[in-house]
Amino acid sequence: MGNIGLQLWSIKDAAEKDLLEKIKKVAEMGYTGVQFAGFENYTAEAVKSTMAEAGIIAAGAHVQLELLENRLDETLKYHETIGNDLIIVPYLQESRRTTADDYKRTAELLNDIGNKMKAEGFSLGYHNHNFEFDRFDSETGFDILYENTDASNLKMELDCFWASYAGYDPVTIIEKYADRCVSLHIKDMKLEGAEPISTELGTGTLPLSTYISKGNEIGVKWFIVEQEHFTKDPLESAAENVKAIRSILEK
Repeated sequence: MGNIGLQLWSIKDAAEKDLLEKIKKVAEMGYTGVQFAGFENYTAEAVKSTMAEAGIIAAGAHVQLELLENRLDETLKYHETIGNDLIIVPYLQESRRTTADDYKRTAELLNDIGNKMKAEGFSLGYHNHNFEFDRFDSETGFDILYENTDASNLKMELDCFWASYAGYDPVTIIEKYADRCVSLHIKDMKLEGAEPISTELGTGTLPLSTYISKGNEIGVKWFIVEQEHFTKDPLESAAENVKAIRSILEK
């Protein structure tokens, strides 16, 4: 069964004020791991000791591609210290994804970085939004990325929310890329007009239990809770979400 983590972007304002205290708070809520979206200038040693004290582990980290491209050794050293071996590119700048050739060049770069990381004991992953599912003739940008990288060099963190919004079935994607999918971003969705809004788990329209069941079937390591829109304190939502996802996992 996969572990439950929280993407700290979900509580970004609180985490920016006091990351270390919020790591402890997330552990108290019942999450197994925290997925980082930055470190607010804290040393790796401070983050490591806080996680050890709280009894929580790293569930990966979102790191911009430009940082990996230009400061890879420094970045890997930090993550080695905190005990994180999964680094995920969370987003592509528009210049890296305007055309099919852009995607192919980006795939080549990801493959090269992933190969270097693999040699050091790390895994590189990619987290999607919806734009990766734009089509270029018969292919999507999403497929171009994965078809032009080695399965051992680029893993997948599938954001089920964005894949669904783009019109694709997350279950089909998980099955197709079962050898790459190490993490699922679990978010629920409401639509306000044509705009997708993330909401507390179980209060939207997505079949989350179906995604989680398929993830467990293929051996996904992490189910990562993420929420970006709120009608209450994000910390309160995070506490509700861990209970909701745990109830799904325990069925």
